[in-house]
Amino acid sequence: MADAVQYRLERMADELDDLERRGLFTDAELAEVVRRRRDFEFRLRRHSPLKADFLDYIAYLLRVDALRGLRKRAIIRATPDPADDANNSDDDEDQEDGATKKRKRRKNKKKWAKSVSDYAAVLRVLDVYRTATVRFKGDLDLWFQYLEFCRQKRHGRMKQVLAQAIRYHPKVPGLWIYAAAWEFDQNLNVAAARALMQSGLRSCPESEDMWIEYLRMELTYLNKLKARKVALGENVKTLEKDSDDAGHWKEENKELFMSLNEQGGSPDESGLQGVALEEKEDLFWQQGLLIIRTIYHGAMEALPSSITLRKKILEILNSVELAHSEDLRLEVMNDLKKDFSHSEDYWDWFARLQLSDSTYSSTSNEKEALSNKLDKSIQVYDEAVRKLPTSKMYSMYAKFWLGVLFSDREDSISLFHDAEFDASEYTSSVLKVFKNAESCGCLTEDLACQYVSLCLKLGRLEEAPERLEEAKNLAEKLCNGPLSKAANLWNLRASLEINSLATATGSLSFSEENLSSLFDLFNAVLLKLSIAEAEGLWHTAMKLFSHDKRFFKKLVKSAMLSLSSAGGSDCGASVSSAIVGWVSQKDGIKQARKMYKRFLALPRPSLKFFQFCIELEANLASLGIDDAIANARKLYDSAINFYPQEREVWRNYYNMELKVGTSETADAIYWRARKVLDDSTAITVPRS
Repeated sequence: MADAVQYRLERMADELDDLERRGLFTDAELAEVVRRRRDFEFRLRRHSPLKADFLDYIAYLLRVDALRGLRKRAIIRATPDPADDANNSDDDEDQEDGATKKRKRRKNKKKWAKSVSDYAAVLRVLDVYRTATVRFKGDLDLWFQYLEFCRQKRHGRMKQVLAQAIRYHPKVPGLWIYAAAWEFDQNLNVAAARALMQSGLRSCPESEDMWIEYLRMELTYLNKLKARKVALGENVKTLEKDSDDAGHWKEENKELFMSLNEQGGSPDESGLQGVALEEKEDLFWQQGLLIIRTIYHGAMEALPSSITLRKKILEILNSVELAHSEDLRLEVMNDLKKDFSHSEDYWDWFARLQLSDSTYSSTSNEKEALSNKLDKSIQVYDEAVRKLPTSKMYSMYAKFWLGVLFSDREDSISLFHDAEFDASEYTSSVLKVFKNAESCGCLTEDLACQYVSLCLKLGRLEEAPERLEEAKNLAEKLCNGPLSKAANLWNLRASLEINSLATATGSLSFSEENLSSLFDLFNAVLLKLSIAEAEGLWHTAMKLFSHDKRFFKKLVKSAMLSLSSAGGSDCGASVSSAIVGWVSQKDGIKQARKMYKRFLALPRPSLKFFQFCIELEANLASLGIDDAIANARKLYDSAINFYPQEREVWRNYYNMELKVGTSETADAIYWRARKVLDDSTAITVPRS
């Protein structure tokens, strides 16, 4: 290894001599450079070099080369020309003009022509990258860094590196796209770029990005040819934009053009030539469209079930100004409807697409144009719910309407939030969507919550109490109907009932009668739903009834019934922990201990609840409570009996004994853990 490192260092001699001869680095600096390079070379040649070793070496080489470039430019600017000293004695008072200064600066630069030190760093970085990619063939990030460096330095090794990367990773679409883009943009080789894209599509036929980038590349090529025709002054008949400027340019520079017919043609012959030229242009664009159509059909054959791919293709076709492409757009739209008319996503996309329709943009009245677009979208949604009366379709329809009505939503449609457009006129249409979903049996829990929330929000915006009452009655009807087990809907209904009583009484302190009615409401649903589904309702009920001992005791009894069937779930632990916390705050630690012992007596208490109780006793121990440590030990022993294989419990128990116990008690826990877990590394904390 030392011989290989020494050999590589000796190959740097010419570069180092050149740096010293030009005065770019001092002897001490060069000695430091050699030392650092030797260290890096040894790191790269150890038994298992890391990727970071290669990247650090590359970063160091680039920093040194950047410093060399800065010093070289500074010396070139500061070094006077020898001719200046000879002329200063003769004409000190004469001022040199700008041309003379430029000429002298040019002579000075010739003295600093490129030498070995100017390109040695790039070659060395390329060599390190090559070694790194041989070592880490599967690291795509490293390959792309290697390719980017070759591209930035415009080095001739680019093709070789691309071929190696593709050979190792033929199933990575990004590499094919990168290679084709380099051939197209940098190497200006359209044929090679097209061949690479086609080879990539054969290797990755199911890559949407490959098909999209191939289409973009062909369209870009057509646009470049189109721009070339305009620059040459040809009358590109099939362009959608006006080409009068090109015609004027050709007229003004007609001496640059010569007729292929030396005898000069008659008017009839020139007309025939014009027709032939138009036919040739039409044939050119037809061939271009044929290529694009072929790409589209190939993509559809490879990915027949991808709706996103067709959407992207349509967006690309709509964004380019290519004549005679309307037929292809219509074909894409028809294929979308034929193949995806059974998909709710298609109808939602197609309805929202109507908002970008430019047909109504020429209307003088902007409000009328927006109304026309909205009506068009509504027609599409109505057709969609007739063909697909599903919950998902109604949810998309409702989401669209809510985005139109309210600007404070994340999915709001800003197009309709102008001051001139009053979206509140369509509230009845929105409510009709929810009613139709309810009548069709498509009202899901989420949709029902949106329905009730909409009525509530409209009541607040319109300051209409009847709307608020309508929201309350609607929530009650839905909770007593097919959505009787919808926890979120029950939570919404409970909040509506609480707010209604608070508004009626004018305070949050309810009477005995009101608390009784609210408890009956909560108790009915809490016993009906599992504790995991009704976790939020349990916390709401505890906040509501925590100030009334009689109802709180009833709530605890209901919680005991639900927790007995929960069987150690984390949701049950959060409810029981909250109850113990409330009792601890209101009645003290003695009552809290009685309460958590009741919960621990239920079948298979949760480990999370054990941890909560242990933390509670540990906090009490830190405050100086005498029996807290003894209670914590009992809790740890109980937790170990239920969960003997939980390493974290053993580890925490052992740590507690190290802090507050004796060496005998800590050793006892240590050996118990080793025996139960059958592992000498069960407790990784060092023993004292």
